[in-house]
Amino acid sequence: MSRLLTFIALLGVLLTAYSCNTSGCTDNQNSLPLAGFYSAQTQEGISISDIEISGVGRNPDSLLYASGTALSSVYLPLRSRNTTTAYAFHYTQEGLEDPKYNDTITFTYTSRPYLASEECGAMLTYNITGMTHTRHLIQSVEIIDSLITNTDIERIKIYFRTEE
Repeated sequence: MSRLLTFIALLGVLLTAYSCNTSGCTDNQNSLPLAGFYSAQTQEGISISDIEISGVGRNPDSLLYASGTALSSVYLPLRSRNTTTAYAFHYTQEGLEDPKYNDTITFTYTSRPYLASEECGAMLTYNITGMTHTRHLIQSVEIIDSLITNTDIERIKIYFRTEE
């Protein structure tokens, strides 16, 4: 009888632990727009290593991506308490490092809380309502899908002027 009670107690603990886990949640609970880099001339994906990306209007320590790492895509987090977020693109390649070549992309958006589930909790989704950018080395920016959720897919394409 003692073994049966021990087994039932152990089974109860295991079932309780299993029912309280978050395995039903997706790993990514942040709604971050993923932007891919493309050549404006060829429309092909490219990697850029001589670029620094930082948030505009944030602390000087807002460097998101440092030069030296080859990037073919980046996450550009939106500020949840604002309706606009801007990013500065500084090029570190010799001949392009002058700040006059820096580009800026500014996103305008709305945010909305979304209850994913009881076990996963709430998260914010964003709807991009507008975008502006400078045209020094960035030729164009395409918003593929304006609804930003926690799904890890590319929603923005940034086309850079490249040599053929």
